Amino acid sequence: MKPRRTIADVARLAGVSTATAGRVLGGYGYAAEATREQVLKAAHELGYRPNALARSLITGKTRTVGVVTGDIQNAFYASILRGISDVLGQHGFGLLITNSDENLEQEVRAVELLLEKQVDGMIVSPCDTRGAQHLRGLAAAGVQLVLIDRAVAGLEVDRVLTDNVAAAEHSVAQLIAAGHRRIGIVAELVGEPRGQVADFIRRVQRGTLTAADPLYPSWQRLWGYVRAHQAAGLAVDPALIRRAGVYAPDAARVQTHLLLDLAAPPTALFATDGTMSEGVVRALSDRGLDLPRDLSLSCFDDLDWMGFYRPGITTAAQPRLAMGEAAAHLLMERIDGATVPFRSVVLPAELIRRGSVAPPA
Repeated sequence: MKPRRTIADVARLAGVSTATAGRVLGGYGYAAEATREQVLKAAHELGYRPNALARSLITGKTRTVGVVTGDIQNAFYASILRGISDVLGQHGFGLLITNSDENLEQEVRAVELLLEKQVDGMIVSPCDTRGAQHLRGLAAAGVQLVLIDRAVAGLEVDRVLTDNVAAAEHSVAQLIAAGHRRIGIVAELVGEPRGQVADFIRRVQRGTLTAADPLYPSWQRLWGYVRAHQAAGLAVDPALIRRAGVYAPDAARVQTHLLLDLAAPPTALFATDGTMSEGVVRALSDRGLDLPRDLSLSCFDDLDWMGFYRPGITTAAQPRLAMGEAAAHLLMERIDGATVPFRSVVLPAELIRRGSVAPPA
């Protein structure tokens, strides 16, 4: 292996001082254009690679961004990470990815790790939408921070979200339009301190909820479910709302079986994300039920298998790549010194109609 070349080697070949070579190769300070070309030519001839650690000690910047995902195994985050990575690459930034597993203690550790790595900013999908003291501490300390998928109550930072309420309302409305009147919903519904689904439904019906409420996406999608019923003049049956309580397909599978065991079972189901959808479809398979002959199904998040499944699954597709790109653009602007007011980017989901919805038998 060839020995690692240093700035001193480049300076010697270019005939300049080590300090001048360091300024050119580090991208800081002033150097005449002729000198700059001379140094870059020497670096190319020697195969010099910059020492990022040394550069960060001088500039105070590592040119890296940290991301905290809720579940790195979830396909939802894969496209988001691709969008983030594409934008960062255009700016010459690297990406450090960590995982919270939807666990607050693990998220705090992930943030601390990224701070130790001295990232120039973070993009976080928070698992605590109300307290999140660690994220409030980041913002107070001047760390550049963008939230994605979820907001935190009272935390004034840039954020990128999906319009979950409108998308869920549209999804359920198309089931109602197909003739369904008993529509079951399977959702995680974690993290709501008031806790009771019945209380939440009453708040929606009374109009006391606002867009500023720091709700998890599954609660926002339940909000849309209730609004669709209101718009159609239909009563909401609490027995048709199944709360999984965790981000796990097996929990959704159990709740789906409970729905199907009702004396008056639903004729259609709405699953609030890809994890819930997997559990719902497994439960339908357990029962040998055919879509849409025996039951209609509409989901949230467009996963690959939903297009391969026969018939294809109708679903609300979040613009995951665009969400990642938007978050990265916002963060890059902050890192570059933007002082504009904090921004909230809310992107629409697209209802993709396939073959899993039909009039009830």
